[in-house]
Amino acid sequence: MVRTYDPARPVSRDVLARLLDLAVRAPSAGFSQGWDFVVLSEAGQVDRFWAATSGDGAPDRWLEGMRTAPALILCLSDRDAYLDRYAEPDKGWTDRDEARWPVPYWDVDTGMASMIILLAAVDAGLAGCFFGVPPQRREQVLEAFAIPAGRRIVGVISLGHPPAPGTDRKSPSLRRGRRGVPEVAHDGVFGEPFQA
Repeated sequence: MVRTYDPARPVSRDVLARLLDLAVRAPSAGFSQGWDFVVLSEAGQVDRFWAATSGDGAPDRWLEGMRTAPALILCLSDRDAYLDRYAEPDKGWTDRDEARWPVPYWDVDTGMASMIILLAAVDAGLAGCFFGVPPQRREQVLEAFAIPAGRRIVGVISLGHPPAPGTDRKSPSLRRGRRGVPEVAHDGVFGEPFQA
């Protein structure tokens, strides 16, 4: 995840198309495919996003860096696609009750598709960052890009070419360190560290 890009180098539409072609191959519950991606690859589109999300305040260092991304992909989930799909005869439910879902798979599946975009971007020589839209700004973003009210913004992917070495500001959160496999993987029962 980077927070600064080389603004002089756009992301080609061919590369964006390849990333999206891979994203739609992500798994989805019931093959519901309840995701949409709004691609912003022109300067005016990207500027409209930042205007909708950042308001009138002076940008901080994070925002200044992120604004250098030449492309953004808004990753949207569609809950109704899942509720409709699982009310079909082959799924066995006769209603669209959201309470049947232990977790919102529409968001999970959109997250998996987003991860594919990020991984494919790195393979294409690009850099990226997944980030959220402030809750108080979601309605402005929906309106700015004519996104239907039934869609939820799961996150946004910024894409671009990496900046010159040493110019990207690393997240201060990295000081926390990465949790190791023995801390997060459990062997057969919770609390028993997985060992190879």
